[in-house]
Amino acid sequence: MRVAVAGTFGPIHDGHRRLFESALELGTDGVVVGLTSDAFASESRDREVPSFEAREQVLKRELTDMNFWGRPLEIRKIASEDAFAATEHDLDGVVVSPETYPETADINETRRENDFDELIAVVVPLVRDAEGERISSTRIVEGEVDEHGAPTPS
Repeated sequence: MRVAVAGTFGPIHDGHRRLFESALELGTDGVVVGLTSDAFASESRDREVPSFEAREQVLKRELTDMNFWGRPLEIRKIASEDAFAATEHDLDGVVVSPETYPETADINETRRENDFDELIAVVVPLVRDAEGERISSTRIVEGEVDEHGAPTPS
């Protein structure tokens, strides 16, 4: 199975790591990681996002450290939500969070229009902190929690 996972991944946290782990475990034929371009990342956020190059460097390190299965890995710059997942015929699945799962309907619609098989959507639960709040890059940047969801000292 060849799977995709995508995001801004800046900064990386345990929720992202759960997505990566699922993608790596399932991606017996490879994992394609879509990493948002600087323009795409800033379109949907009110906060600063590290540069594509900085995020890519950290992402490569994280994926290498987590790739216990030795899966083929590819990181691609993406400029839209559907990017390559909608148009690449040899993908079998996409690993998503509950928040991004609704986007799979549009991706699969485009795939049907292209006469491709639909992607299997693997929904990975959100990672939450001790209070039950989801861990997010925004909360990390704002100093609420660290990458593992632990409160940061005030």
